[in-house]
Amino acid sequence: MKIKTIVLMIAVAALLVAPTVSAQDTVSSPSVVVDGASLQTAAEESWILIIQQDLSVDEKIVLDGEFKNDGEFDRKLALYDQDDDHNVTDRYTLEAPSITVKSPNTRFKGGIFVGDVYVEAEGFELESGFTIDGNLYFENEAAKNSFIISGGATVTGDLVNNW
Repeated sequence: MKIKTIVLMIAVAALLVAPTVSAQDTVSSPSVVVDGASLQTAAEESWILIIQQDLSVDEKIVLDGEFKNDGEFDRKLALYDQDDDHNVTDRYTLEAPSITVKSPNTRFKGGIFVGDVYVEAEGFELESGFTIDGNLYFENEAAKNSFIISGGATVTGDLVNNW
């Protein structure tokens, strides 16, 4: 009986000192998106969403949460394929009513999003030829001031201050 009590006490003590792990800490690999359901799951759980086909969904997409890549806040929507040398070999289109960016340091890379984008977080970036075929709304001044557009990325609609 004493041995069982000691083992139980050790197990409880181990649980008490174990570090807590959030859902965002547990998903360290990319999420490959193939349909609306996997898109919503990836938007909630993964730091990088990889879409390697054209995709159209009826629901609004929300990228929320703080995710880290190599110890830095990072979030990425990748709408492209690449070869072993990281050269973009194909670009894809994602269509949805909107995407709301609430995660800091979110990057959209290499494809086309058809719909409106609402940016609430700082550090939003469009890169590597990404196109927003819609309007880009900034929900606060900090989000707009930290916005970066590079590598031939474009917005076909308006850039709108929503504050």
